[in-house]
Amino acid sequence: MTEQLKLERVNHIAKVTICNPPANTWTLDSLKQLKQLAVELSLDRSIYALVITGEGEKFFSAGADLNTFASGDKGEALDMAYAFGEAFEALSAFDGVTIAAINGYAMGGGLEVALACDIRIAEQQAQMALPEASVGLLPCAGGTQNLTALVGEGWAKRMILCGERVGAERAERIGLVEEVVESGEALNKAMTLAKRVAGQSPSSVSACKTLIQNRRTATHAAGLVLERELFMQLFNTNDQREGVNAFLQKRAANWTNS
Repeated sequence: MTEQLKLERVNHIAKVTICNPPANTWTLDSLKQLKQLAVELSLDRSIYALVITGEGEKFFSAGADLNTFASGDKGEALDMAYAFGEAFEALSAFDGVTIAAINGYAMGGGLEVALACDIRIAEQQAQMALPEASVGLLPCAGGTQNLTALVGEGWAKRMILCGERVGAERAERIGLVEEVVESGEALNKAMTLAKRVAGQSPSSVSACKTLIQNRRTATHAAGLVLERELFMQLFNTNDQREGVNAFLQKRAANWTNS
């Protein structure tokens, strides 16, 4: 990986750390690397969960460095917009479970990367915002869509249109994060959840994630049909047979993601 992204494999978990001090901002290179990493790890049958966090105690990520957009160069802006979108969409499409361990400020593209994850754990001191409109921009990496899906139109409009920043406790109340933990504990909690994911059938987890996210664009009726289709497709996997037989034999399942 680049110096701005650190990858560590822990059993069936990939831990990615954003490390671009002082604020863990995204660059064109780090966004391209994140996209590549998300795709490669999704294809790695030994990785069932991905945890992403920020280096240090103050910032998860402050998003893009605004110096990138200071010149008003449209070509440069377009490159960054596409890089942001492709990176975070690849993260959202990761075959397993993605968990954001928000260890500090998550601003702009820093919050958008967390929004692209399946689960968000925030430390009690974390602050979250999408302040792009205050500098003549807008969230272009899924922020307007993913935030609204999580918290509803009202709070999405307060945060984006009014520039309102929310702390961890309020973020939990409105559904922006799933849990608030003490300072320094987000990564530990995220890794604990990731270990629980590794105890599930990776084939089943992938199918269930597809079904849950299918609700964003498909009708309820179409989702019910797909649910049965993916249920039957599990019978083409070794994990289905292993899971049922392990339960009947009162032993731990040996998942192979196959």
